Amino acid sequence: MSKNQVKSKKKQVYRFSGKFSYLLLFTWLILLGSFHANAQDTIKKPKIGLVLSGGGAKGLAHIGVLKVIDSLGIKIDYIGGTSMGAIIGGLYASGYTGKQLDSIFKTINIDDLVQDNIPRKTKLLLNKKNDDVYALVLPFRNFKLETPNGLSRGSYNFNFLSQLSYHVRNIRDFKKLPIPFFCIATDIETGEEVVLDKGIFPQALVASSSIPSIFYPIEIEGRLLIDGGVINNYPVEKLRALGAEFIIGVDVQEGLKTRKDLQGITTIFGQISNFNTQGQMENKRKLTDIYIKPDINGFSVLSFENGKKIIKNGENAANSKLEELSVYKNIDFIKPPIQTVKDSIFIGNIGFTELKKYTRSYVLGKLRFKPNTKISFKDFQNGIQNLVNTQNFSGVKYQFNDKDIFINLRENKINTFIKFALHYDELYNSGALINLTHKKLLSKNDMVSLDVVLGDNFRYDFNYLIDNGFYFSFGLSSSLNNFNKNINNAFGIEKYLNNTFEKINLDYTSLSNKVFVQTVFLRKYTIGGGIEFQNLKLTSDNLPQANKTIENSNYLSFFTFLNHDTFDNKYFPKKGWYFKGNFNYYFHSSDYTNQFKKFSIAKADMAIAFEPIKNVSLVIQNEGGFKVGYSSLPYFDFVLGGFGFKETNNIRPFYGYDFLNISGNSYVKGSATLDFEFYKKNHVNMTYNASIVDNFIFNATKTWLNKPTFSGFGIGYGLETLIGPIEIKYTWSPETHYSAFWFNLGFVF
Repeated sequence: MSKNQVKSKKKQVYRFSGKFSYLLLFTWLILLGSFHANAQDTIKKPKIGLVLSGGGAKGLAHIGVLKVIDSLGIKIDYIGGTSMGAIIGGLYASGYTGKQLDSIFKTINIDDLVQDNIPRKTKLLLNKKNDDVYALVLPFRNFKLETPNGLSRGSYNFNFLSQLSYHVRNIRDFKKLPIPFFCIATDIETGEEVVLDKGIFPQALVASSSIPSIFYPIEIEGRLLIDGGVINNYPVEKLRALGAEFIIGVDVQEGLKTRKDLQGITTIFGQISNFNTQGQMENKRKLTDIYIKPDINGFSVLSFENGKKIIKNGENAANSKLEELSVYKNIDFIKPPIQTVKDSIFIGNIGFTELKKYTRSYVLGKLRFKPNTKISFKDFQNGIQNLVNTQNFSGVKYQFNDKDIFINLRENKINTFIKFALHYDELYNSGALINLTHKKLLSKNDMVSLDVVLGDNFRYDFNYLIDNGFYFSFGLSSSLNNFNKNINNAFGIEKYLNNTFEKINLDYTSLSNKVFVQTVFLRKYTIGGGIEFQNLKLTSDNLPQANKTIENSNYLSFFTFLNHDTFDNKYFPKKGWYFKGNFNYYFHSSDYTNQFKKFSIAKADMAIAFEPIKNVSLVIQNEGGFKVGYSSLPYFDFVLGGFGFKETNNIRPFYGYDFLNISGNSYVKGSATLDFEFYKKNHVNMTYNASIVDNFIFNATKTWLNKPTFSGFGIGYGLETLIGPIEIKYTWSPETHYSAFWFNLGFVF
């Protein structure tokens, strides 16, 4: 080998050696950096667990803490919670950010939450009666009145959480949530602690937060569960067992109160619960690395109206621990917000548990949606609530399996209920209502109901219905209405007046018996028809002749009806509309007065309510009716005047005129009511109404388009109470200068 070749070879060796050295150095630096990074991860990024205690509305402070945690980029690896801590923690584990939870919970309505308020507009007409008439409903079994297991079945909560967690509807193992999660409940039969980390996610959250006496217990896998705070309100030890190496704890529990502070039922129950939890907290605090205690003084488990303040207190408490929390700050981690749940969902197959007392058509009829349809989430929830409202099921829970849904229905073992109400108005006077309702008397899907009204005027209302949902339902009813009133301008009374009597004291009695069929039309309207047998009797002791009877005839008629009602409140509506249409063809009468000829009565009533300004609502209503035929009988005329009473036959309210003061066989009427809710459930309102009432106003002369001949005003105050509205009205008419104060108490029946 030549010298030049040797030199060239040496150069190649040197070059390779140099490159190899650089490669070794580069590799060593990478390994060193990797080791350093791993060392940093070991030091700064342990598995972080988050434990959230129960506390009802006080648990909203958890949201404030989560907002601070998110702002620091702290990644939570495990979450455990109890009661409100389970709800907040569970939703955070499912993907929500603290900021999103802030927006969701600031506007929560305590009435909806505790009373299971279901929008009236979503209920079926039959279910609306429970809210519109009865003040108290109690189960009745073995000839004993029973009290319910809680104020609320928790249906509102379950629907609320089901919608919020729809994006994780297919997850049954809570360890597979974006953040592994568990919550705690208590077995009310054994007192044992139950860890919920599998199953139907929203059902677990509801079970963990079912405060005794406020919410019904929740049955899961054969165990009856209540609020986990009874047994373990701060499950920090469970997080350690899961593998959490560093734990952040948020505690919204109260210490024991003194006698001075024990005011109200919620504070009493809170004190009892705290006996157990406070004794455990010393050891639990030792297991917590960063212990955050928001200021919840002055708030109760039901202080949801103070949500903004409580959330802010949670932020303040977390910021006070900012130095400790900042050790785990990660500027590279940002928890992504989940997409807002879409309002529309596709319902594939609908399955539910096998039923003994009710048919599939009955259930689908109450749901008001069918398989393989796309509906809004609101309509879906409304259908579920319709099932709850029937009181035929002690449990209604559902689970999504992708697009299919399975509804777990537990038939109510109690089939009998007793209901109560009180009412006073200036037509029927005072009345106390007792209702007996029984389900499954003769067949599946049936219900029998009897209202008995005791007071100044005895009345009753009997109904039997075989409810087949979307298919034709069959029913029969019987009702007795009677009142006594001094009148001078209705039912043909004018001919009995003379210099002696300016008004006649009238006893009015109507006994109606109906057989009918009905069904659901376009999934919204109730439509039906049948045959009616009615006895109408009018008497007066003021009549000079020996016979005190004005009318006492039996009538047979065919009738049809079409009804729809989405008012959110029957007595003080802010949103919605209704329509009521009826047609009767009277084809036979026993004809006490020898004046009967076949005739028909058609009538319609419709109204719309809207809220142009918050707490200010406007209701616009129009109605009308007319007689078809030339019968001169005045006993089915339209009679207007007064307010606050149950409508019988064609007797209608009208401001500005006394009860039963305007009459004719046809009429049109319009009204507008402006209502201001100046304080919760307190209303001031003003109504203007105008009408044309006469005989055959819809004839060729078109007198119904003329200027109204009757008008009146009403202004008053109304208060919503548990027994119904309490109202006082001042009313007057510009035509007659009549004025009066009218008083109305309780639900109208």
